[in-house]
Amino acid sequence: MTEEIWSQPITKIEPNKVAVRGYRIDELMGRVPFAHVVYLVLKGELPTAAQGQVMDAILVSSVDHGATPPSVLAARTVASGGAPLTTGIAAGIMTINRHHGGAIEGCMRVLLEAVASKRAKGQDTLTAARELVTDYREQKKRIPGYGHRIHTEDPRTIKLFAICEEVGVAGEYVAMGHALRQAMNEIIGKDLPLNVDGAIAAVLCELDIPPEMGNGLFAIARTVGLTAHVFDEITAQRPMRRISPTAQEYNGPEERSL
Repeated sequence: MTEEIWSQPITKIEPNKVAVRGYRIDELMGRVPFAHVVYLVLKGELPTAAQGQVMDAILVSSVDHGATPPSVLAARTVASGGAPLTTGIAAGIMTINRHHGGAIEGCMRVLLEAVASKRAKGQDTLTAARELVTDYREQKKRIPGYGHRIHTEDPRTIKLFAICEEVGVAGEYVAMGHALRQAMNEIIGKDLPLNVDGAIAAVLCELDIPPEMGNGLFAIARTVGLTAHVFDEITAQRPMRRISPTAQEYNGPEERSL
């Protein structure tokens, strides 16, 4: 009986050769930045210089956010029980969901809906935003990607959008991200800042990344921070300890400039 053949368009493996999306990995190494290769693997083509710069900014923006997010607490707790590094990292990745990192996919869907409605009805951006916020409020649906438990103005959002404006990537979706904040302030009476998840959502829409990939981008970036936290847990903390999300402090280098 002949085995049924199935196909995939991502990576080709041959003796002494590994190629991803048609490019040999050994030729990409040392010539193409990691963020550009992430774009290549996900989208199928190498990015323009502007797209690659934005993708790099997205990955850096989400590399870590301290010891208190659910992913870090889960990863450290599993590692504290004696699990190896990769198991702790996997535990952290498994917490990335609707309320932690998952706001990227959710916000992408809202932005795609709002811009599609704007185009279909020939509306200006703010009118479309007001209509969507009103509709969501009537349905008691939350718009993800807005508000933050620590930041009143997320510095990562400000920088990411500045880069997008500088390299010419900011368009309808970034504009809609701003307009939804204004519309919520007018209609709901709350000035909720666009957090980094919402900012990434807007930029991924500009890059034409499918929303189903949104949470994956967050996981790619956050794996770096999780690796560092799990390594610290294994090498610098006592086993089977009670890990408090509040009774912790930073003891690394003082703030420094590039």
